[in-house]
Amino acid sequence: MKNKFIQTAIICVVLFLSNCRSSDIEMDLPYCIKTKIVLILANEVNNPATQIWKWKVDDKTYYYITSNCCDQYNYLYNSNCEIVCAPDGGISGNGDGNCPSFTTEIQKTLVWEDPRD
Repeated sequence: MKNKFIQTAIICVVLFLSNCRSSDIEMDLPYCIKTKIVLILANEVNNPATQIWKWKVDDKTYYYITSNCCDQYNYLYNSNCEIVCAPDGGISGNGDGNCPSFTTEIQKTLVWEDPRD
């Protein structure tokens, strides 16, 4: 419990220092995804702007994060921020070929986009 409080306090301080309102980050995201957002905001703006999508498929939740430019993989993470695969991107544009075969339709929801210009 104390550790979770400390983690939350750190996110709040970083968000305050980065001029980002806490409402800019969906509150039900896993802590590790929120941390990735804080790290994105600590760097220069990507072109195109970074997006994070929640994928619900086969009773599991994944997070798809876009890369900052061409020929780079767009990675799919599980709720613990472990890389599952790269569904697309790379030189071929077809990802790394390591994604699981999903049996149901993927429900994709945009949960965050870098608001900076």
